[in-house]
Amino acid sequence: MVNISVVIPCYNEEAVLPVFREKLEEAAGKIRSASEGGTGFEFIFVDDGSDDGTLDLLKKFTAGDTITRYISFSRNFGKEAAIFAGLEASKGDYIVLMDADLQDPPEMIAEMYSMAATGDYDCVAARRADRKGEPLLRSLLSKLFYRIINRISDVQIVSGARDFRLMSRKYCNAVLKVGEYNRFSKGIFKWVGFKTAWIDYANSERAAGKTKWSFYKLVRYSLEGTMSFSSAPLAAASLIGLLFCLISFILICVIIIKTLVFGDPTSGWPSLACIVFFVGGVQLFCTGIVGEYISRIYLETKKRPLYIINEKSYSSDKLNTDDKN
Repeated sequence: MVNISVVIPCYNEEAVLPVFREKLEEAAGKIRSASEGGTGFEFIFVDDGSDDGTLDLLKKFTAGDTITRYISFSRNFGKEAAIFAGLEASKGDYIVLMDADLQDPPEMIAEMYSMAATGDYDCVAARRADRKGEPLLRSLLSKLFYRIINRISDVQIVSGARDFRLMSRKYCNAVLKVGEYNRFSKGIFKWVGFKTAWIDYANSERAAGKTKWSFYKLVRYSLEGTMSFSSAPLAAASLIGLLFCLISFILICVIIIKTLVFGDPTSGWPSLACIVFFVGGVQLFCTGIVGEYISRIYLETKKRPLYIINEKSYSSDKLNTDDKN
């Protein structure tokens, strides 16, 4: 009987995995000893096409270990795909999702489990109380992103929310039913509903290794979230087009009146050139917004799999997506 499945997406985490596994087993041992009937665990590591020694370590972890499993992708498909694969493979009544860099403290699992076990919540999630140790620019842009997306989207995403959370089987199955190709898990977790409790904790730096989230990847991820849960950019493009039509109409009236009153001087071509370039730029910008949405429609219609498994440490291919209350 598996009570808790722990899903850990991994990408080039060779430096931190031994320490993480030790901390995770320690946290699981405390939960087992505190429960009267015992609590069953399974650890599911998802190797997202790492090019270091991550997979070799996972193979060592699973050798002779009945509770540790791994899935290895054929290439790097991204964290969202790794999350989905881990949730699909999970068998527990409760599923914990966490990173391997120890920014998600394993000792918090006990508190999450005790809150969820009362039956009052379907999800217990963690959020950072501060951004200590994070670059100032990244922190400011992150706060700006949450502020913007919560204004333009019906889904309200909690600022500082992490992927680190414990969810019930019912909640997990609801997340798996959202089978879209372009995924933004923070939004999906909120979109599926259910009662969620939040636990604040102090931000901590990675225990080892380097972050895989470059500034460019964070910008792309924020755009993915915005376009997945809001059509506001499309509405903004339409409003900008309407505004410029109105401005153009006013300028035409001004030019006609000026020509009738003062004649038709040839001066003013530099300002006209600037206006043409400016309006052309706005048009291309709005076309780009539309193009981003169309590209996502294009990817969805292809029906490509979210990931391809190269190898795994278990033989069953059955997905645990049956509803359990």
